[in-house]
Amino acid sequence: MTDVLWRPPLDGSSRLERFCGWLHDRGVTDAGVDAADYARLHAWSVAEPDAFWTAVWEWSELPGDGSPSPALADASMPGARWFPGLRMNYAEAMLRLPGRADDDVVVVAASQSRDDVTLTAAELRDQVARARAGLLRAGVGPRDRVAAYAPNVPETLVLLLAAASLGAIFSSCAPEFGTQSVVDRWQQIEPTVLLAVDGYRYADKPVDRSGEVAAIRAALPSVTTTVHLPYLDADAPAPAGAVTWADFTAETGDLTFERVPFDWPLYVLFSSGTTGLPKPILHGHGGITVEHAKALALHHDLGPDDRFFWFSTTGWMMWNLLVSGLLVGSTVVLFDGHPSPGGDSGMLWRLAERLGITYFGTSAPFLLQCRKDGLVPRDVADLSALRGVGSTGAPLPPEGFRWVYDAVGDVHLASISGGTDVCSGFVGAAPTVPVYAGEISCRLLGCAVEAYDEDHRPVVGSLGELVITGPMPSMPVGFWGDDDGSRYRAAYFEDIPGVWRHGDWITITDRGTCVITGRSDATLNRGGVRLGTSEFYSVVESLPQVADSLVVHLEDTEGGAGTLLLFVTVADGGSLDDALLGAIRTALRTRLSPRHVPDEIHQVPALPRTLSGKKLEVPVKKILQGVPVDRAVARGALTDPSALAAFVDLQH
Repeated sequence: MTDVLWRPPLDGSSRLERFCGWLHDRGVTDAGVDAADYARLHAWSVAEPDAFWTAVWEWSELPGDGSPSPALADASMPGARWFPGLRMNYAEAMLRLPGRADDDVVVVAASQSRDDVTLTAAELRDQVARARAGLLRAGVGPRDRVAAYAPNVPETLVLLLAAASLGAIFSSCAPEFGTQSVVDRWQQIEPTVLLAVDGYRYADKPVDRSGEVAAIRAALPSVTTTVHLPYLDADAPAPAGAVTWADFTAETGDLTFERVPFDWPLYVLFSSGTTGLPKPILHGHGGITVEHAKALALHHDLGPDDRFFWFSTTGWMMWNLLVSGLLVGSTVVLFDGHPSPGGDSGMLWRLAERLGITYFGTSAPFLLQCRKDGLVPRDVADLSALRGVGSTGAPLPPEGFRWVYDAVGDVHLASISGGTDVCSGFVGAAPTVPVYAGEISCRLLGCAVEAYDEDHRPVVGSLGELVITGPMPSMPVGFWGDDDGSRYRAAYFEDIPGVWRHGDWITITDRGTCVITGRSDATLNRGGVRLGTSEFYSVVESLPQVADSLVVHLEDTEGGAGTLLLFVTVADGGSLDDALLGAIRTALRTRLSPRHVPDEIHQVPALPRTLSGKKLEVPVKKILQGVPVDRAVARGALTDPSALAAFVDLQH
């Protein structure tokens, strides 16, 4: 039996339990659907989406005009119609700040580029009103695009809320994105207002971005107003033709909200763009509001007493989820900088102590690196306020789960998986469900997740394709410029009509937990057996000599077993000698199976990753098969394009 690392108290204190009590009091569900039987509750939430999502809206007391019923007027996929009788505004829902007084601090921002910044509820509303007035002076109206080339700082959040209040459409890119990556995204949506920093500090290193900002402005003739945020150098003058953030927000105005239809576009999130132009994914005011209210309150159990942190840049959808902590009244903790400056993986944990963080969100690779470093966070920081740890970005293996409970404390660990496509999770945790080592606790409420076999039948206990068989409110309202919906349909619904194919391998266990084992488009198929990539990485990267790894399988066109290739970077400038080769092969054979032992193992200087840290198995496979690099991958989507050179040299 897999280790049970945490059991829910089921003492009625969680918001999910209170929500279930509210459902019973209202007569929404029968008495058998309650928090103690999560499987039955989940089954009800996907079988009765209209009742469930209406209940989420009403229980959350979200502001709007009209009726929340019906919640789901058309269940077609694609083409679902949610809450057609409602008009609302995401910024209004955010700034009501339930349970918070005007003088409560609701935003805390730490940075390696400047001193801490805090905003009370009153100050945040004032800042949004001022930015809104600046946007109005710039001529911004409904559906105009407002872009931010800015880090995870309060000004970016303020601009998002100001744009949303007007019904304008927001988009952000982190300032570490290179010029081409930004231009590839924003030339598609043609923003009229651009907020841009002069640079930033990463650990002790100053990074000037003035050249990139100039190039981006030159490539975006649609921009009529550039707002300069002096972030690296507080005394830096604004570039020619730009206005400073201070001047842009100098005048206040009325803080009013344009209540828009439920599916009105709120922001554009972009796919990684590794194999072509990034997809401009449009998310709606209503879908994001109701999905984030559900996820943050019912699954993460967040409320007005919490300080919610997730390490993210503004180029990753976790930033959008983080700032939505305001929806449930939580104080959101923003951080900009290097998570492990000088190799100090304890820095963020000490930040948690200093800022009183109650929920600490991060990535699986960060947790595994802390474990590899031998760090014991509870020994370097007082984490007594911490009650939740979130992990995403990659599968967290069993040893990562155990490390959290051994080295951090008795917290509720939520390993979640979802994506930019829904700006949320499909599978994750709930405060009424146990945590098992190496397993995602449950399918999230309202998410009709199944594992499909090769015949498109749901399976339990065996590997399958992760699919969504019913609509979610935060599925995209479309792609920008995709007027006939053809790109949207091709992205998710082409392979299995009427079913969302997400592109991950998943196993759903008989107790309802889930295990994600990698991307289905990076399948390793040896002798007819499908192998997930995540289990390779868990084993190989647990070796202290291995810093990073990537595995691909090259099929034999004549029907043979093909070639399984493993690429590693070696820690501390070491080399892939016979001892390490033997250790890797032995670990894979004994901990996994003989099928997992690669045919070839190669040392490379670096592995290519997207700007959000994802490994690039599919582009690497294409390069190894002889596809020219510029056809296999968009260099601008990578943190280090030079990492591709080693794979060109190894083409088969």
